Amino acid sequence: MAPTSNPEPHASSSDGAGATAGSAHATAGSAHATAGSAHATAGSAHDVLVIGGGPAGSSCAYWLAEAGWDVVVVERKRFPRDKTCGDGLTPRSVRQLQDMGLAGALSGAHRYEGLRACGYGRQLELDWPAHPSFPSHGYVITRHDLDQLVAERAAKAGATVRQGTEALEPLLDEAVGGAADGLPACLGAVVRDKDSGQRSEVRARYVVVADGANSRFGRALGMSRRRGWPMGMALRGYYRSARHDDPFIESHLDIRDASGAVVPGYGWIFPLGDGRVNVGVGLLTVAGRWKGVNTSTLLDTFVAQAPPAWGLSPEAACGPATGGKLPMGLAVGPRVGPNVVAIGDATGSINPFNGEGIAYGYETGRLAAACLGEALSGAGAPALARYEQRLEDAYGLYYAVARAFVELISHPHLMQICIRTGMHSHGLMAMLLRVMANLMRPSELGSAEAAYLALASLGKLLRRA
Repeated sequence: MAPTSNPEPHASSSDGAGATAGSAHATAGSAHATAGSAHATAGSAHDVLVIGGGPAGSSCAYWLAEAGWDVVVVERKRFPRDKTCGDGLTPRSVRQLQDMGLAGALSGAHRYEGLRACGYGRQLELDWPAHPSFPSHGYVITRHDLDQLVAERAAKAGATVRQGTEALEPLLDEAVGGAADGLPACLGAVVRDKDSGQRSEVRARYVVVADGANSRFGRALGMSRRRGWPMGMALRGYYRSARHDDPFIESHLDIRDASGAVVPGYGWIFPLGDGRVNVGVGLLTVAGRWKGVNTSTLLDTFVAQAPPAWGLSPEAACGPATGGKLPMGLAVGPRVGPNVVAIGDATGSINPFNGEGIAYGYETGRLAAACLGEALSGAGAPALARYEQRLEDAYGLYYAVARAFVELISHPHLMQICIRTGMHSHGLMAMLLRVMANLMRPSELGSAEAAYLALASLGKLLRRA
């Protein structure tokens, strides 16, 4: 593990995101033996209902179905479908996809070797760092293709994936209720088939909230965002480019508004390998300090200022840009109830350091599957309650440090000092890449790990204050 926080795939401890592989599969043997009697006493049609078929929901469904549980996923849209995203898979995402048996499916995607950091007239090419658990490469693949691959993998494992089925509202279990600081008990959901308009009920012993950053189902259960914690705003579009197969994704750390002022965020150019590049701008801040910034204008300005070699222009655009707001750092809660658990973007699980969400969707889905497997095997609500502690063990301190980082870069003057300093040192930026991508090594104390430990000590003080 990275110091105190990084969930390791296949960890022997149940506190890692990858521990689902052990604990979820450990329940498989008892799944079929107990399913019949459990259904008879609970009167439920399914073991688990997952609301949403994105990265988190499909990951959770895959691990549960692979372990033998009866899982149904309701997804509002039909695959393949577009999703606003940078489309970049870091080594953390790649590892989760490999563990789900999708390494071969990624072979047709564009593979890249690292990050090209650009700022204040300088650029540094940074390879992904070596790590004992994660690969040293990533992929760029559209969510249009990726989400379908993972949902189909969940279905192949045995999950029922109901596409074009919208979850309208939760069926609350008034007899059980919920803790004052948690989610209420839920019997399932009222759903609507988008083709026929027909409404019906889907009932399950356990319910997973995985319907994304604007989770309507989560809000109906009482989830809300913690104000003052990091919020991202991003806008992206696709452009034709001769450099569509570049071996590096590119991040610009000194993006400017129309007046030329540096804003707290970054721009990106991610090559897709199919004649297109994904181009976007993201703002990372707290307390709404980017209010008043027009992201459409910001993207236009970034495209106009991008290195000429990319050949970006309004004429090269493949269509209109899309965007949205993204809660970060586990800013949304509560996340657990007697038989309900929330995962992925619905909890604001995006990494505040870099805006990465896909990996944390896969990982939180896998963590939840481990807890659900234990609960279904007879441990009940106490096992599900452990999900919150597992999140804290995996991400708590790391995200506290990340939130402090976002607070820092929200001050333009401080952000400029940090970037100007970093861009003059390849070693410093390589260290920061390891920290920001959450790729610290478990058994070594290199410069990145030492820097993280120093930041973590500061984070502990801030959390106590």
